[in-house]
Amino acid sequence: MRMEEALAELERVQTQLLQRISKLERSHLPSPSSQNDTVEDTATDTVARLSSILRSNGVPDFSFKRVPSDYYDWPLEARRDALSAASIHHLCKSIVLVNTQAPANVVDCSDRKNSKYYVVVVQYTARFNAEAVKNFLYSLNNGSIAKKKFNMRLAPEETSMELTGYGHNAVTCIGMKTDIPVRMDMLISIRFL
Repeated sequence: MRMEEALAELERVQTQLLQRISKLERSHLPSPSSQNDTVEDTATDTVARLSSILRSNGVPDFSFKRVPSDYYDWPLEARRDALSAASIHHLCKSIVLVNTQAPANVVDCSDRKNSKYYVVVVQYTARFNAEAVKNFLYSLNNGSIAKKKFNMRLAPEETSMELTGYGHNAVTCIGMKTDIPVRMDMLISIRFL
């Protein structure tokens, strides 16, 4: 009987600790629950929309994973494990770039070869190479646009949100609000999509 009493006491203490931790976490949340519900609804709507897009384009096997807010502070190995990726080299991010030297008549994404904005998908383990993107765009236009007219910089967060519909650290090249040309910057090769 003594072992059962000890286990019951341990369970009681653990339950109290979990309740205290939950209370502490709730007290440090930045927004009220109604705003959290809105965020949750938006996330659910996004998953439903992206699922529909993927299925309608013949992609039957995919999954979405929600990660903690400190995910980007984790080492790559921990991120790999959280996402069940095959290796750290499979981890990528999508970034929105703006061509700061585009001529005045280039204001949108209507010309995929000479767009004001591009989304580039970059491996976490690779360094983004703006010069390689510039060279690629120069070649894509058969040299008809001077290299100095391509100066790719990270777009302001507000611009990225407006163009993609996705917030900070949540940009994906699937289902963006704007049809932005996408480039893959994988190690050395860059491919036109």
